[in-house]
Amino acid sequence: MNQELFEKLSRVRLLEDMDAEAISSLEKRSHWRRYARDEQILDRDSPSRDVFLIVEGSVEVVNYSISGREVAFGHVGEGGYFGELSAIDGGRRSANIIAVESSLLLVVPPDIFSDILTQSPPATMQVLRRLAHIIRTADDRIMDLSTLKAVQRVYVELLRLTEFDEKSGRDLIRPLPTQRDMARRASTSRETVARVLGQLTRADVVERKGRTLFVLDKDRMMDMTDAMEGDEESLR
Repeated sequence: MNQELFEKLSRVRLLEDMDAEAISSLEKRSHWRRYARDEQILDRDSPSRDVFLIVEGSVEVVNYSISGREVAFGHVGEGGYFGELSAIDGGRRSANIIAVESSLLLVVPPDIFSDILTQSPPATMQVLRRLAHIIRTADDRIMDLSTLKAVQRVYVELLRLTEFDEKSGRDLIRPLPTQRDMARRASTSRETVARVLGQLTRADVVERKGRTLFVLDKDRMMDMTDAMEGDEESLR
């Protein structure tokens, strides 16, 4: 393992408090895998229990409804990890994992992962914080699906992605996900996402320039999300 790769591995959140010797030992007892964009890494209900550390690239957590609609549950980028649920409880995988881009992962056997948790309290706390985040995210999605219509769920996803850019002094989304990715996040169709973006643009709520979406009126978009009377009325 070269120095550049070692530095990237040491920045994985699970390993942040481990010293160089411990990280080197972990790497020797694990194995590397590279996945191409859109390649499936894990299949739901698979019995595998390995934990995957993302050294380069990013992945998406997805499932499929009975009708075949793809629903995205989360995005994990460089420095993150996934697979800890099965490593902890021995159960089957709860979701499919797809590479968003070319990704290099260190695959850690479940017994090695258990050793990390046993020997490193900071790593254990990191995993607990991540599990708490997963639960909170799941609660939010359940609430969205139970109370919001499809168009409103697109609003919510746009608001979640919006960040304030200090350089320009504007609210924006950069890079703007593809319509397919937005549809997966909002559990709706690409046609609905395209319609919402078009309506928001015509209403001067957003402005798109290349891969950047400028949010011109964040407060109005929040009002649209709260409006429960019909999907179209809040845009008029």
